[in-house]
Amino acid sequence: MDAFYRIVALLGGLALFLYGMRIMGDGLKSSSGGAMKTVLAKVTNKPVMGFIFGMLVTCMIQSSTATIVLTVGLVGAGFLTFQQSVGIVLGANVGTAITAQIIRLMDVQAGAGSILYFFKSDNLAPLALTIGIILIMFVKGTGANTAGTIFMGFGILFVGLMNMSAAVADFSDELTGFLVSMEGNDILGFLAGVLVTGVIQSSSAVVGMLQSVASTVGIRFCGLYSIIVGINIGDCITTYLVSRIGANADQVRTCLVHIIYNIIAATLIFVSLFILRTTGILNDNIWYMVLGAGGVANVHGLFRLVPAVLILPFSGTIANLARKIVKDDEIDEEDALIEKNLRELDMRLITNPGLAMTETAHLLGHMADTALHNFDACAQQINEYDTARNVRIGERENLLDRMADSSNRYLLALSPYIKLDSDKRRQNYQLKTLVCYERIGDLAEDIAQEIRNIKENGQSLSEGAMKELLTGVSAVREILATTIEADKNLDIEMARKVEPFEEVIDELIEELRTRHIARMTHQLCDPYNAIQFQNIMVHLERISDQCSDLAVYLIGVKDDSVNGREHEYIHQLHHSNNARYLTQFNQYYQKYVDPLKDIPEEGTEIAASVMTEEEKQSITT
Repeated sequence: MDAFYRIVALLGGLALFLYGMRIMGDGLKSSSGGAMKTVLAKVTNKPVMGFIFGMLVTCMIQSSTATIVLTVGLVGAGFLTFQQSVGIVLGANVGTAITAQIIRLMDVQAGAGSILYFFKSDNLAPLALTIGIILIMFVKGTGANTAGTIFMGFGILFVGLMNMSAAVADFSDELTGFLVSMEGNDILGFLAGVLVTGVIQSSSAVVGMLQSVASTVGIRFCGLYSIIVGINIGDCITTYLVSRIGANADQVRTCLVHIIYNIIAATLIFVSLFILRTTGILNDNIWYMVLGAGGVANVHGLFRLVPAVLILPFSGTIANLARKIVKDDEIDEEDALIEKNLRELDMRLITNPGLAMTETAHLLGHMADTALHNFDACAQQINEYDTARNVRIGERENLLDRMADSSNRYLLALSPYIKLDSDKRRQNYQLKTLVCYERIGDLAEDIAQEIRNIKENGQSLSEGAMKELLTGVSAVREILATTIEADKNLDIEMARKVEPFEEVIDELIEELRTRHIARMTHQLCDPYNAIQFQNIMVHLERISDQCSDLAVYLIGVKDDSVNGREHEYIHQLHHSNNARYLTQFNQYYQKYVDPLKDIPEEGTEIAASVMTEEEKQSITT
């Protein structure tokens, strides 16, 4: 039972280490915000720049897996080309070695009077935890909370390391025997490194365990190097399996580059060590050298850095090899359009809300364009009905539904990672926006269905009804285009034009209904067509309402007095004497309502011809 509790203590230390590393990485990613997007998105086609960026970002977030997964997501989103990603992958492999260098602080040996005493792990851990909790609990502000999270993660990481070291000390005899067995069996050491890393899914954690062992019982170089190489291979296999789920061809190639690089690096290390050992350059003093935590960190770092520098000039060759192994996807043109839009929402990016919501905004832009395109197609159907166009309208609506569903699920998946109020407000706006565009798409399809019903009935609208319908369609088309432009550019001033326009459209639709009722009561239109006409008026008015909602939501993003009080804002606007509102209202009124005077009211004209002078006088009055 004693052995069982010692194993539990070791696993508990490992759990704290992993949790601390995750907390510290989350804090660093949160503090980087949009900077990470800027760094990765602006990588040039020069492999050296990609290498440096990949290394720096991995140093910052303490995880090569996170960097490579994020890179795969950026490739899928179109931010990076596959060629640009190669350098980043190589750099990420080197950057992950920084964790081991941090852990080597466990090896610091100094008295209380030395400055180095400050850097001992059993001093740094409680100090980091104390600073972290003070920043989180007693200092206000997002920056303080983020910094506190980083300090807490750093402290928990070292507490886990110290617990692992204490647990390892109880297994000193067994571990010494195990490591000695590795000294003469490179294959066994290599497989152990691959297996353990594959299970734990973190090369940094496995190297940290080795450093804990090294700081307690020591590890000889000859028993360590094959394990380190195995750790590197196990790490890349785990990343490959995680990253390639649902990935396209270029994303799979990016994952494959990670494996190809590590296989080449492992081969170089084994061959180089064999030659150096055979020629005597690598003598017994080095081969049997006992290493502490710092020595393990140095070996790990060298095994990451040297192969990367040697292989970097041949990154183009690696990319070409990946292209030969993974062929391009075969997909027809229509499916390619759909997948191109939906591919931009990559679940690998959700841990960085700023970057993820930039991708969502891009997809919402596609939704806006698709909705407008469908509305234009409906307008074409009025004069030039085409069955094939009707089918395409339905296909486009299905695309809108898919984009709305995907973006909705994606935005909700971001919730646990959103820390900033500005990101929360942006998330709320995008959730509301996708609903508006999806609803506009539904209404456009409904209009197409009403037009189809009229055509299939074998009837047509009267000349006056057709002119009135086109007037309503033209007005709604303009307000929709105005709203989309305001949304895409986050243009608040343009968004303020939508509400007075929407009020004009309400009056326009009411006037068109009144004229249509006059035609109906005087039997100047087919009863069936009359119902379809009224339905189209309802759909047009509701599209205008959706535009109003979207514009007010946009204003609320920048204006706290409107955010969350949209209905109150609209009510006050309608009952105020706002000069700009009234001016814009009059401009749109003159453009769309006044010209109706030039369209004869068919029902009114006929009714007037049979009215008595007294009835005419009462109407005039």
